[in-house]
Amino acid sequence: MAMKLNKELPLPARLKEEYPLSEKLIRIKKERDREIKAVFTGESDRFIVLVGPCSADNENAVCEYVNRLAQINDKVSDKLLLIPRIYTNKPRTTGEGYKGMLHQPEPDKAPDLLAGIVAIRKMHIRAISESGLTAADEMLYPENRSYLDDLLSYEAVGARSVENQQHRLTASGMDIPVGMKNPTSGDFSVMLNSVIAAQHSHTFIYRGCDVTTDGNELAHVILRGGVDKYGTCIPNYHYEDMMRLLAMYQQLELKNPAAIIDANHSNSNKQFKEQIRIVSEVLHSRRHNADLKTLVKGVMIESYLEEGCQPIEADRIYGKSITDPCLGWYDTVSLIYHIAEKC
Repeated sequence: MAMKLNKELPLPARLKEEYPLSEKLIRIKKERDREIKAVFTGESDRFIVLVGPCSADNENAVCEYVNRLAQINDKVSDKLLLIPRIYTNKPRTTGEGYKGMLHQPEPDKAPDLLAGIVAIRKMHIRAISESGLTAADEMLYPENRSYLDDLLSYEAVGARSVENQQHRLTASGMDIPVGMKNPTSGDFSVMLNSVIAAQHSHTFIYRGCDVTTDGNELAHVILRGGVDKYGTCIPNYHYEDMMRLLAMYQQLELKNPAAIIDANHSNSNKQFKEQIRIVSEVLHSRRHNADLKTLVKGVMIESYLEEGCQPIEADRIYGKSITDPCLGWYDTVSLIYHIAEKC
């Protein structure tokens, strides 16, 4: 057999017993979930800003970032709802490279999945405890979300995963908003098909059990740009792209039509400073068209304490991305205040 068993991992219920949420954190999570869901159902007109590092590589740096974000959140909470990105597992196009804290709690050491699931749970708990902000993560491995499902208030299904049936069916069993990204090809139909699947009930195998889901009426789309057959990035944040999405949504019987615009990835061609301009254009499009203002519920921004990115080396700069380049903190603060003013 070409697969070697390294060790058995604890069941999610066991890990939750070892690292439980306090009653205070349970109340915080419940209230945050209510606030975020209200945006997607249209009960609240606050604008969502999903913001944070490309990958959560260092607990202290991530928690410092989230604590700073909480101070900004207090100042803009009448207009915005800030959701920190704490992304603990990273998709790799070729399978090579850093796959996130879940795999490698120490980025320059060998993978340790047991230490990883403990590390990501402890980091999420610490972030909520210190900041009062529940976070977003990417559902890269559907079975693994059970280790964090009592902590997260938002999840995203990435461009490489959105066509996968297990991701779609698992999303249908979530009780929080889940964003389905367009695939790397940029195909809107594939993306919307994933939303249709996520909003319906399904019966399937999950973690060795026969399960039936209710369907997730808060499933929606994330536009992150695409890549054509020549490898050229094709952005999809422009006014015409959003109008096309709106027209396609109107032809479907979906609950709570909504879109988040990812300002990085193929929308910026990973030119991280372009996120500032892209967000400004999205806000302008919303102001120009009332239907788009209703449809576009927020933006996603990659940002960290220090701007840019760096290789994984022994003398790494604290708070600087080791995966995709990010906006630095001062640009992030300025952009958040700009969003609050213009949304």
